[in-house]
Amino acid sequence: MDVEGDPEVLEEIEMPRPFINRRVGGRPNSSYFKPAGVRMKDLQEINLSLDEFESIRLIDFLNLPQEEAGKKMEISQPTLSRILKSARNKISDAIINGKAININNLEKKYEVLSDDDLKSEFLAL
Repeated sequence: MDVEGDPEVLEEIEMPRPFINRRVGGRPNSSYFKPAGVRMKDLQEINLSLDEFESIRLIDFLNLPQEEAGKKMEISQPTLSRILKSARNKISDAIINGKAININNLEKKYEVLSDDDLKSEFLAL
């Protein structure tokens, strides 16, 4: 069977888009948060990626519009919106259900800005 020219077969074997490096404004001061009074062995944990952390930092903490935050992270606004929704869902789950939050990179590639870069970007706001 010749599949080279068959468009139906080509649609079935499409490759996913490659992961694009994300730009984040540094690492959080603390990377682990847990509810007080709950022992570690009894604790469920959620993982918040650095890009989810950065979306929360830019939009909810610095009050940037999504378009501007997307430009700073070098991603599209729809992609940023999906990342932000995921971050908010995870954080609300942790708060409501008493789970720990672990902020990590989850094997993704990030461009982490230096302190000088962060200061210059913050002053430009």
